[in-house]
Amino acid sequence: MKKESKTDLKNGKDSELSIEESFMKLDEILEKLESGDTSLEASFELYEQGIGLVRHAGESIDRVEKKLKILNGEADDDAAADEGGQQD
Repeated sequence: MKKESKTDLKNGKDSELSIEESFMKLDEILEKLESGDTSLEASFELYEQGIGLVRHAGESIDRVEKKLKILNGEADDDAAADEGGQQD
């Protein structure tokens, strides 16, 4: 597995991470932040990494949701509803 850089995590750009891996890394970050043993600077860096992971996970979930809608035939229904069209 590819080693993530801090920049990748801060920007949520590590496409190699699964949704589950993102949540596991978020749990690790939360544990470190809640321990109280982290300096302010390190806490800020962890916070930035966490925000990147949240964004990455959100984008991944959105992609999965879109795929599910397409598979279920809902994408066309949603587009028609957004345009004010009616279903036959």
